[in-house]
Amino acid sequence: MRDLIPYLKLYRKHWFGLTLGMILGLLTLLSAISLLTLSGWFIAASAVAGLSIIGRQTFNYMLPGAGVRGFSMARTAGRWGERVVSHNATFKLLADLRLFFFRKLTPLIPGRHANLRDADLLNRLVADVDAMDHVYLRLVSPLVIGILGIAIVTGFLAWFDPTIGFTLGGILLALMIILPIIFYRLGKRNGETLTHAKANYRITLLDWIQGHAELLLFNAEQRYRQQAEAEQDKLLDAQRKMASLTGIANGLLMAATGWTLVLIMWIAANGIAGNAPDPFVAMVAFTTMASFEMMMPVAGAFQYLGQTLSSAKRLNEIIDATPDTVFDPNGHTAVVSGDISLNDISYTYYGSDKPVVKHLSLEIKRGEKLALLGRTGCGKSTLLQLLTRSWDPQQGQILIDGVDLTRWSEPALRNAITVVSQRVDVFNGSLRENLILAKPDASDEQLVAALEKVGLKSLLDDKGLDTWLGDGGRHISGGERRRIGIARALLHDAPILLLDEPTEGLDRRTEQQILDLLLEFAKHKTVLFITHRLVGLDSMDQICLMDEGEIIERGQHQQLLAQNGRYAELCRRI
Repeated sequence: MRDLIPYLKLYRKHWFGLTLGMILGLLTLLSAISLLTLSGWFIAASAVAGLSIIGRQTFNYMLPGAGVRGFSMARTAGRWGERVVSHNATFKLLADLRLFFFRKLTPLIPGRHANLRDADLLNRLVADVDAMDHVYLRLVSPLVIGILGIAIVTGFLAWFDPTIGFTLGGILLALMIILPIIFYRLGKRNGETLTHAKANYRITLLDWIQGHAELLLFNAEQRYRQQAEAEQDKLLDAQRKMASLTGIANGLLMAATGWTLVLIMWIAANGIAGNAPDPFVAMVAFTTMASFEMMMPVAGAFQYLGQTLSSAKRLNEIIDATPDTVFDPNGHTAVVSGDISLNDISYTYYGSDKPVVKHLSLEIKRGEKLALLGRTGCGKSTLLQLLTRSWDPQQGQILIDGVDLTRWSEPALRNAITVVSQRVDVFNGSLRENLILAKPDASDEQLVAALEKVGLKSLLDDKGLDTWLGDGGRHISGGERRRIGIARALLHDAPILLLDEPTEGLDRRTEQQILDLLLEFAKHKTVLFITHRLVGLDSMDQICLMDEGEIIERGQHQQLLAQNGRYAELCRRI
């Protein structure tokens, strides 16, 4: 139960709506019990009054009839109001919980916690958060309403006959305590199985759907489909077991209702409070049957508590995780000029014992352009991740304008740096929506100008900026996705420009055009150009050749050629 504490704390924000929902739920329950109780007494009393002439003349038919109608309308209105209020509060609570979870998740993405699969994250964000509505709607609210309802019914019947009142109250209270414990135990293991079955089914199904084209090419579609169907069978089996437990709970409650009714009728058979048997016996019987309505949500609900606790544990794995990098909200926010210093930095991936960057030092002055070369896996892209503070080096420090990177506020750092990465994410939206990420206040004219500069004017031919790009940019080519990333860089216009293989996947002619555009755009900016291709290097102020996480050669293009080292050897091979 400790896993639910963070979510119970969120209830304080919506205490009014949740409390009002419970009050309306209690009033609805009391109206339902009162309706059946009054109806039972009214029918019995009317029958008895009809047996005598005096009774027919003196019995008040109007007041009980009005009470029956009043309780009937109150029950209907109360049920509607309770549903509206409680569900509205719960949906707002779940919306806040999703935002709370997302805010906890986003700082973890660049770090070691980012190895969760997309489908698993989606399942936690949707299914596991949805399971938290069970805490209020099926656990807290029914328990509170049930306990208050038992106290009121017990007091009502005890006013007529203490023996009957306390007997029924004791039975109801015992069932309220025992049944949840029993069904929590019965449903605990299956609830955990149900939670993980949902997650596994979503993962395998999403893998099958997203990779369908590749699976068909490699004749593996049938195998992945069988895996999805196997996970589906596990999920259906877990749901079937839960449905069986629900049926058992309902059956036990019906049996308990019947046996309790027999007991109460046996006690009331000789009359209520020592009086001769009268219509109050019928009232007691109908009150007994109606009071079990408050038990119906409780017994079955606790069988799902195991599922809820399992979902809470999965959410807490994210919520309680510590980000690899933590930004100070009151950190440095000065205007950036563009000086970058890397002083003896080293970095090793989590779980590895081999450093990917080793004792690296680098100086890039404002307005300088530095090219970083090296083969795949030598640490170039890791260096870019350290500069953007996706990770922090385990040794040394990185300075921008003489201020340690750890002292910068995140908004100031993001505004100071523009990144064109190897992977350009294109979202399932319009061309406009994909560009304004870089500059939210950009006009359509600015967006069109950026597209024209990177050679994407043809995308505007049909619907203009409203052109739909599809999931992951399926409607455009890889080269066009790459140029959209460069267009974003032009729009962001920060003083520091980090380029990680910006022309990868482009033909030589387009590559040269894009490089000329970027160099013209970055004429007065600080540039770090990461590449493994020897293109545009004669325009760089510095060239550093990197290998095994270290810089092995540095200098200008002509200087490095004159040294006749590794750089010169690479140039001769081209």
